[in-house]
Amino acid sequence: MCWNYKMSYTSSLVKLHIPKELRSAREEALARGLPLCEDETLQFLLLTLAMNKTARVLEIGTAVGLSATAMLLTYPHLKVTTVELEEDRYLEAKRNFEKFGVSDRVTAYLGDAGEILSMMDGTFDFVFLDGPKAQYERYLFDLKRLLKDGGVIFADDVLLFGWVDGKEPTPQKRRSIVEKIRSYLNVVTEDEELITSVLDIGDGVALSVYKKKAKEKE
Repeated sequence: MCWNYKMSYTSSLVKLHIPKELRSAREEALARGLPLCEDETLQFLLLTLAMNKTARVLEIGTAVGLSATAMLLTYPHLKVTTVELEEDRYLEAKRNFEKFGVSDRVTAYLGDAGEILSMMDGTFDFVFLDGPKAQYERYLFDLKRLLKDGGVIFADDVLLFGWVDGKEPTPQKRRSIVEKIRSYLNVVTEDEELITSVLDIGDGVALSVYKKKAKEKE
């Protein structure tokens, strides 16, 4: 009973300061069953961006562009590069970027993130990892390559309905994805170049700060 009360109370404290039109768009997208991060997660994402003094964001998993739009409207200096696999979502995201007046600060790619990441260069301050959960570990090599020293990887949905941490029994057909998420969490927590905490926020967030080895900086 105490645990449920605590969760209910802390959830009530989440106050997203985003435009009403964007809030309505999020509610409509959620009603359609689209994969948007929870309010609590988005709030923490926006907070983390401010703490990291972020200028360049790489987002894996655009969906319909509403999380990226929230980031861009909250921080007018921000630029976002985003990747989406599903064409219909990609096209809707492009329309949303135009609708909310942020398209000039977005570079959007359609395709498999693993393939696109391998061809990318440049340096990012922050990665919002919210694409296919089973592929998180596959992306990690290129994400580290593209991150600046001190950059952040914000991986969403890493507890996945309580299945990953064992709070809820895992359905048989979901055991493979749960094992892949656990493998990602094991890798990032054991990696000596990453400082990682796994947080029970929303559906679970793994927050990793990339610290390059000293010899790489010489």
